[in-house]
Amino acid sequence: MADDVKRCIEIHIPSELGYEKVAMEAVGAAAKRMGYSPDRIQDLKTAVAEACLNAIEHGNKLDVSTKVGIVLTIQPASLEVNVTDEGKQSFPDRLIEPGRPKDHRGWGMFLIQNLMDEVQVSTEPDGGNQVRMVIHLDK
Repeated sequence: MADDVKRCIEIHIPSELGYEKVAMEAVGAAAKRMGYSPDRIQDLKTAVAEACLNAIEHGNKLDVSTKVGIVLTIQPASLEVNVTDEGKQSFPDRLIEPGRPKDHRGWGMFLIQNLMDEVQVSTEPDGGNQVRMVIHLDK
């Protein structure tokens, strides 16, 4: 890959549980091609799966008529992944603390933030949420 070339891959998956695996495999293949270590590829796949599951369940409310968009931006020293939903409800102002008694929910954003090098969450004015994740390539 030429050092100054940026490549983009765009995927749309249905808002149905199980399709997050398509996004996981795509980012895994891109990261492997870029030279990421197996551990970092697994971190990336986990973060992308969590972001897609959040988009499917919480953003799009499992509405199969909506889509989740995944855009991979391959750069010389990093891989950026943006996951978007079509949800009308904005992201909460503060994230839920995971591990509450009798509650096994709330770990998704915690994992994403701890596995990726950069994470930003935003809500579009006309609806839809976006999770932007960046993982840097250490060579």
